Amino acid sequence: MDRSIGRRCLHGAVLLVAAALAGAVGAASFALAADGLKVGVGRTVITPNEPIWMSGYAARNRPSEGVVHDLWAKALAFEDAQGGRVVIVATDIIGLPRELAEDAAARLNAKHQLARSQIVLNSSHTHSGPVVWPNLRSMYFLGPEENARLERYGKKLVDDLVRTVDAALADLAPARVSSARGTVKFAVNRREPSPKGVRLGVNPEGPVDHDVPVIKVSSPDGALRAVLFGYACHCTTLGGDSYQINGDFAGFAALELEKALPSTTAMFASLCGADQNPHPRGTMEWAERHGKTLAEEVRRVLGGEMRPVGGPIRSAFETTELEFAPHERATFEQDAESTDKYRQARAKAMLAAYDAGKPVRSMPYPVQAVRFGSDLTLLALAGEVTVEYALRLKREFPSENLVVMAFCNEVPCYIPSLNVLKGGGYEPVASMVYYGQPGPFAENVEETVIAACRKVLKAVGVEP
Repeated sequence: MDRSIGRRCLHGAVLLVAAALAGAVGAASFALAADGLKVGVGRTVITPNEPIWMSGYAARNRPSEGVVHDLWAKALAFEDAQGGRVVIVATDIIGLPRELAEDAAARLNAKHQLARSQIVLNSSHTHSGPVVWPNLRSMYFLGPEENARLERYGKKLVDDLVRTVDAALADLAPARVSSARGTVKFAVNRREPSPKGVRLGVNPEGPVDHDVPVIKVSSPDGALRAVLFGYACHCTTLGGDSYQINGDFAGFAALELEKALPSTTAMFASLCGADQNPHPRGTMEWAERHGKTLAEEVRRVLGGEMRPVGGPIRSAFETTELEFAPHERATFEQDAESTDKYRQARAKAMLAAYDAGKPVRSMPYPVQAVRFGSDLTLLALAGEVTVEYALRLKREFPSENLVVMAFCNEVPCYIPSLNVLKGGGYEPVASMVYYGQPGPFAENVEETVIAACRKVLKAVGVEP
């Protein structure tokens, strides 16, 4: 071979290698520049430090008896290249009442100048955690000692939420963020038709949402730092006969992920699963198995192709009013004479409102949206939201990478779709007694919520 040709070939090969390396470096730099995000992670144990009354089931008759695993508050803080911020906090609790959520938000605003739209508070809705007073205020009839424990826990919980966000903001560092979706199928619609109306059971024909959205946070060198994942299913694998503190399947899933992925913080976000139950259910073994199933799917998604997520970060927060169906004082006067202590408690509160000249006719309802560039949008809905909301919103915005979260910011009651409302049963009617609400919502509830969703989505740049 001619030496000059060999030299030219070698020179060309060197150039090709150099170009390839430059391209790889450039692509990595482009990816980081496109992301333009910093992310911080914070976490705090929120396990009660004393026996405490547990939430979710009226049938319980004594405080907790031991801890299976810790409950956590975990936070991701995001900051874009322009300084725009949002914090997402995931908690292993039944739900936040408005009083505690707004206290935490006000403190974070004063301390970090975070607007209300920049703070997302999500609850896993575990039914194996403590009462968070005054959530479900008509469900519990406790003595002074138990009430004092709940007050102490609530006060400490707000401190812990603020402390967790403090840690996340202090941890901000350049990051690569990406998202994708998986699927698991242990959630089943629980609104079972029967000759006597809809009951809590198993309805394989009912609507479900088996999506598992996954958000991955890595350092610039690719090391995994955190994962946020969600599922639309009640954390009710364990029933009212369980007295051990734990996070149900969501808590077990996070534990499984953190065991398999050391140095990673795993956070569960509850989606629109208010009318969905795990199936099968009833034992700790099933809680662990469902958690493992969910964790394995998250790991599979993390190992596959994921969509890059970047800035800028935009957020919006709107409070609308949900109307209750018409009611009269006579209804609550009759309930006050009932042998049902839960109806009596609700009636007492409603009659006091009538006496003050302010009968409860509507309820404030917060809706929130957070959008990362045009790559990912989180819609955060308050309350126990039934699955048809998520299915409808994903149909209305088919081109958007939309994650519809529920149990966000505050949990005042169930938020039924129109179909669920008309069907009656536990979610739209009976549960309102335990939540201390006057009764079911008016039939415009779904359209009112959807209108508020459209408004906040439009505010962050999302169009149908």
